[in-house]
Amino acid sequence: MNLEQTELTLDALVERLAAIEHERWSHWQRHLHDQGQRHPDGSITLPADLVARWEQQIATDYAGLSPEEKESDRVQVRRYLPIILSAVKGPA
Repeated sequence: MNLEQTELTLDALVERLAAIEHERWSHWQRHLHDQGQRHPDGSITLPADLVARWEQQIATDYAGLSPEEKESDRVQVRRYLPIILSAVKGPA
């Protein structure tokens, strides 16, 4: 594979992975919005206990997460693996 083909392959891979990332982000945002109380002006108030939990997770690096939190991250990563594997194997 020459440089131009490699760049095209990588560009296509980025697009496929970006689509998964958008799905992941959309799913999270839907979940986040569902946890809050909607107001007539369109704003959402989130419960303090959830905000505290998420802020704790934000402040914790992966190694410090609970086994359940780590597995949740692994579940998300596994969504990417079929596309990465396909790109590594190349055309059949």
